[in-house]
Amino acid sequence: MRPEDVRSHLRAQPFRPFRIYLSDSAPCDIAHPGYLFVTRREVVIGIQPTGSQQLPGRPVYCEPIHVTRIEVLENGEPARRPEDAVHAA
Repeated sequence: MRPEDVRSHLRAQPFRPFRIYLSDSAPCDIAHPGYLFVTRREVVIGIQPTGSQQLPGRPVYCEPIHVTRIEVLENGEPARRPEDAVHAA
């Protein structure tokens, strides 16, 4: 993904938490704009300890090309897609 596309989610007003998926299928939740730093060559993601509202405990570094998709989180969860409802029933 282009760094500008990632950055546009980061700079949205008001900020809406989102989930980044990396090329290795790892999801990373961005609950606060301070948990993500984007440059032309690098994306730095602050990983929170599970279930914690504290500051990130460790960083993950990757190239922007390894960001495969972004989902906006509604109330802390990704919005449900119609095809998900079919499988959940």
